[in-house]
Amino acid sequence: MNTENPIPFARHESVSIDPLDQIIRYHLRTKHHFNRYARSLGYLDWANQPNPFRRFDGAPLISLPLLKPDEEPLSPSYQAIYEWGTIPCQPVNLNALSRFFEFALALSAWKKAGESEWALRSNPSSGNLHPTEGYVVLPQMKGLDLSPGLYHYAPKEHGLEHRAEFHADSVDRLLVDFPQDAFLFGLTSIHWREAWKYGERAFRYCNHDVGHAIGSARIAAATLGWNMTLLDGVDQDTVAMLLGTDRKEDFGEAEPEHPDCLAVVWPNEVVTRDDLEVRDREEMDGKKEIPLFLDASIVKKLAGATWHGNANRLSQEHGVHWDIIDDAAKASWKGQADNLFCIPPRSFPSPDRLHASRMTNDVGPSAGQIIRQRRSAVAFDGKTSISGFTFFHMLQQVMARVERPQLERPMPWDVWPYDPMIHLMLFVHRVEGLTPGLYFLVRDHRKLTFIQQSMNPELIWTVAPDCPEDLPLYWLLEGDAKRLAAQVSCHQGIAGDSAFSFSMLAEFEGILRERGAWWYPRMFWEAGLLGQVLYLEAEAAGVRATGIGCFFDDPVHEIVGIQNVALQSLYHFTIGGPVEDRRLQTLPPYHHLEPRS
Repeated sequence: MNTENPIPFARHESVSIDPLDQIIRYHLRTKHHFNRYARSLGYLDWANQPNPFRRFDGAPLISLPLLKPDEEPLSPSYQAIYEWGTIPCQPVNLNALSRFFEFALALSAWKKAGESEWALRSNPSSGNLHPTEGYVVLPQMKGLDLSPGLYHYAPKEHGLEHRAEFHADSVDRLLVDFPQDAFLFGLTSIHWREAWKYGERAFRYCNHDVGHAIGSARIAAATLGWNMTLLDGVDQDTVAMLLGTDRKEDFGEAEPEHPDCLAVVWPNEVVTRDDLEVRDREEMDGKKEIPLFLDASIVKKLAGATWHGNANRLSQEHGVHWDIIDDAAKASWKGQADNLFCIPPRSFPSPDRLHASRMTNDVGPSAGQIIRQRRSAVAFDGKTSISGFTFFHMLQQVMARVERPQLERPMPWDVWPYDPMIHLMLFVHRVEGLTPGLYFLVRDHRKLTFIQQSMNPELIWTVAPDCPEDLPLYWLLEGDAKRLAAQVSCHQGIAGDSAFSFSMLAEFEGILRERGAWWYPRMFWEAGLLGQVLYLEAEAAGVRATGIGCFFDDPVHEIVGIQNVALQSLYHFTIGGPVEDRRLQTLPPYHHLEPRS
């Protein structure tokens, strides 16, 4: 690939300092074109390949128990995690936290080829480079023998590094408006891990991976009967302060971490009929809203606590430093706090329903089995088809059901405090009962007119045959799209050899101009969250998926006549019958921690 051709901007142009102009410029500059890719180093500097594991030297490490699949807490069936109120709620203890991190961010296997070994994880990552780091802020909890404070998750050791000691009273004040036994979950990104390979486009991929991790964490919480929602009312300075990413003395010459987001996790309640009557009265009084923000003054006080550890350096040399990534991160920084709220569901799991669920919770594969076996396919067989029922079911799982309040939307869309802004342009190759061709899924039916007006007006939008009534799926063009799908996905055969592939198209310029440049990363977060749902859906259906970050942006848009930046392609995805590389050996995820005989 030629990475040295000039970018399509005048050398002496006046560069706007407006964050919105900067972030749109970043997006346009990092597009791939048929005759020119976005700038990268052009080769892999293996001598400086980043260490995939961040550690804080000097921070105490608390090992989490390595649980077997048949140890408590047991994983429910995969089907059950999508059925609100069917999973018994687990107490927040060390075993439950271990299972949460196992399903959210832990190692899932090692691959070995000759003398080389590399780890796979529960959360997918672009190029398996894993720029995402996870944290928890824990209060003093009954049954959890951990001191209040900030902990960094170390996936290779499956342990928690105690980064900061927080006073119990201060953490209680920080969490006072949240449900009982709530704790905070945070994500950061090390941009260098992706930039090492992908250059300027890496900021996109890091944010894809944040979305994957939000999804894997939400699904992990669901297996324990826990709830989770994104605290997107928090400004980014507060996120940095709480997670310690602004502590330059702790990073020194090590690669910095970009503070991405915070979420609150809490056990779902089991309530009686009398409790429901009390809850209804409190809801009417407006006393039970959950805030999606934190008190910055309390966070500032917590930041004055005792901190432990210094970040390890991941590469000795960095070669090229991609300033455009720093500029994009700065331009999309969320500088303001917002007093956002969400309302808890008006219906709650009852003891009777939970008791009944225990008899049906073992139907089909467990959620843990599906999570552990998830892989990104490297090739497809070019012949496997899927049934129309399976195809429609997969698409139904990515519908957020916008007519419902946030926390009453289907899991994992209850984690996302916004209406959908990502829609799917599908290349259907091998779906039984569907004519091959181009289809479109409108994930928010209220946006249909806007989407149609953003595309070629000559397209005929026909409801897909045999489509469920509540699924806004439209058939646009008939024909064999396998070659076209591969061509626009950087000539990668996986996009055409699958059962179907698709482009995730975001409502772009209008959202950014209405809400601000800080919405740019969130577009990729939603795309990554959507991808995580379909990664697991593919495994449950007996096929496999893979995300595609390399695609030719504008040629994708030209397929349906998108002429401006009202809609933009952010991520490609493909699902089909995988071809396994039998030259690779698979090893257990924590074989390196097992005692040697």
